[in-house]
Amino acid sequence: MPSGSCICGQIAYEFSGNPVTTAICHCIDCQKWGGSGFSTNIAIPTDAFKITSGTPVRFARKGASGQNHVLGFCGNCGTSLFSQPASLGSVTLIKTGSLNDAAARDFAVANELFVKDRRGFASPVAGAAQMRLDLGGPAA
Repeated sequence: MPSGSCICGQIAYEFSGNPVTTAICHCIDCQKWGGSGFSTNIAIPTDAFKITSGTPVRFARKGASGQNHVLGFCGNCGTSLFSQPASLGSVTLIKTGSLNDAAARDFAVANELFVKDRRGFASPVAGAAQMRLDLGGPAA
């Protein structure tokens, strides 16, 4: 079963099944939360995601949809682990940098989100759908 953890090892999780989709998000919030130009994510059904040790800090904010977007991270080391945007229903977005298995971190990117906020140094991923906003609409 694929698993992941924070850098200090206090929080660990696992999930079952295959991702619903994969995505790079270029939104400003993901840039700030990850301290990078974008975040890489695999989307899985929330009922297939399980925290196996520790208790992540959960921070709720309003996403671009106007609905809550819960961010899960380690309160000790600060590692970004997952998010649960209400706009996507029962889907958990796992931050791929927190995955333990190198093979699980190497995936084909299906979607690029919020490409309107893409940093100038980042090029579009060949073959990935380019969406100006989120999984609800194509690039315009």
